[in-house]
Amino acid sequence: MVDRLAALLDHFAVSARTFHAGALCGINTLDASEPFGQLHLVRHGQVEVRHGARKAVHITRPSLLLYPRPMAHRFITDRQRGADFVCAHVQWEGGTAHPIAAALPPFVCLPLEQLQSCELVLQLLFAEAEAKHCGRQAMLNRLFEVVLIQILRELMQQGQVQAGMLAGLAHERLRRALVAMHESPQRDWSLAELAGEAGMSRTVFANAFRDTLGCTPGNYLQCWRIGLAQKRLRQGQSLKLIAAEVGYGSEAALSRAFRAQTGMGPRDWRKMEAAASPARG
Repeated sequence: MVDRLAALLDHFAVSARTFHAGALCGINTLDASEPFGQLHLVRHGQVEVRHGARKAVHITRPSLLLYPRPMAHRFITDRQRGADFVCAHVQWEGGTAHPIAAALPPFVCLPLEQLQSCELVLQLLFAEAEAKHCGRQAMLNRLFEVVLIQILRELMQQGQVQAGMLAGLAHERLRRALVAMHESPQRDWSLAELAGEAGMSRTVFANAFRDTLGCTPGNYLQCWRIGLAQKRLRQGQSLKLIAAEVGYGSEAALSRAFRAQTGMGPRDWRKMEAAASPARG
């Protein structure tokens, strides 16, 4: 079976930074001022999770909470007993434009008992959180990154993403065409070639793709290519080199597609990103 996540994570990295391990008592609020999401593991205790004035979920058993994108949330626990948390910030390369971050729902809550594939990693993560070994922070960060990849697997395998890219990657046949585009964006893909990768007729493939991902294969390919071009622009590569790498025959063709996708040309976009970088730092 094709590796659905390999090319995505090769092109667009994700990293975790642990910021809390231990009890949280009373009311604890996380705002959305920082440009990353959060991954919370609730090991023990009861937690009421609120999004603004709305109660989102009441946790009574060990659970995982994933906020892929910045979103303010509040935990309410017993003032004395509290609840046992291990928490990490999740930073996606490219921010909220990261294709996986953009494809996930705003909020995911899963009981840990449903994540059997994560059991051994979670045991190690919790043990590391309790210990005071050297390299503890780095170890926890890497373990959180492993857990995040396993969450993506589980969401696809359990069918919990009903639309968008992850739903396409969960589809037995569409995933082959998506992986082909992810791995070879520079190729001049035709509808017939993509349908062939999926083992479907052109009409059936086009309809299934649109129904599942909410866009045409051509639109998806353009979005993927422009996302790669934005990454290369951040790295300072020339437009000529970027155009060849992402499947456009010239700088002019790349600029037209870039403007159609983002509303501005690549040079203007790069200037905007450069100006915003100090504020992010």
